[in-house]
Amino acid sequence: MPHRSDPLVSVVIPCHDYARYLPEAVSSVLAQTFRDWELVIVDDGSTDDTAEVAQDLIARHPDRRIRLLRQANAGVSAARNTGIEASAGRYILPLDADDMIAPTMLEKTVEVLDSDPGIAIASTDVFTFTDDDLPPQAMPLPAYSRELLLQRLIMFYCSLYRREAWQTVGGYDETMRAGEDWDFWIGCVEHGFDAHHIHEPLFGARNKDTGLHLEAAENDLAIRARIVANHPDLFKPITRGWAHAVLTQDAEACLSDEHVPDDILTRAAEMDQFLSAVMALQRTTRVQYYHIRRLEKALAAQSAMAGPSVPERESAPAASSV
Repeated sequence: MPHRSDPLVSVVIPCHDYARYLPEAVSSVLAQTFRDWELVIVDDGSTDDTAEVAQDLIARHPDRRIRLLRQANAGVSAARNTGIEASAGRYILPLDADDMIAPTMLEKTVEVLDSDPGIAIASTDVFTFTDDDLPPQAMPLPAYSRELLLQRLIMFYCSLYRREAWQTVGGYDETMRAGEDWDFWIGCVEHGFDAHHIHEPLFGARNKDTGLHLEAAENDLAIRARIVANHPDLFKPITRGWAHAVLTQDAEACLSDEHVPDDILTRAAEMDQFLSAVMALQRTTRVQYYHIRRLEKALAAQSAMAGPSVPERESAPAASSV
């Protein structure tokens, strides 16, 4: 079925060996109440059946604008850049293959950008979910603040933004394996782009057993050093000096507490505390959920063993003596 030329929104899904999750991510896009979108899936050198799964999804939805691009494995930043470069939408929404979006994600974020030309990015709260049947956990995030964004990551990667922001910043840093989204947002700040936060959980992040953004959490200070080095004009001289030392000297020594500037150390502690709280909440919820399931099964088994109650037989009337 032919489509009219340019969609308003381009959703870009990089996928590396996540074929098992891809249908769920694509289904969340298909379920959007806002319909003027295209979907670009980028197979980033997968060794599983990502390409076959993507082709099957395309074949099953010929009325939707869904395309597959394939490239040698180059990382999520390069895959996003490839997909965005090939897309046509005025607005861009990155979505990882193991995550999902709520049905009104595009409708509500598009409304923000359409209604205010001065806003370049529309972010939302997030809900985390697992591969189990646990109920999602909503995670509220603070209102957008330029100063706060320089201190800690307050917007998830899955936020709608104007194409010109990506073009002006120069895309995602393809040399970064983690923290590339925060680096991109700070690049937007550096070029004067503003953002608005929607206080509603419209982005769903899959919380796998390895933990939420585990790699970014474990390498938080090193990622911060890289971001400071990429955007030196936004940070203090002492912070720039520390970042330079981390990247050019003995990184392990520079990352010890006594060598980290106070503001960087405080921000890292905040991030660690935040992620620890999220993971603790998920673990507690999971324990409670399985405890309830065990109780339900035990009660069901007990009821089955007892069997249905049989009403007592009425006594026969006594024979009357004559």
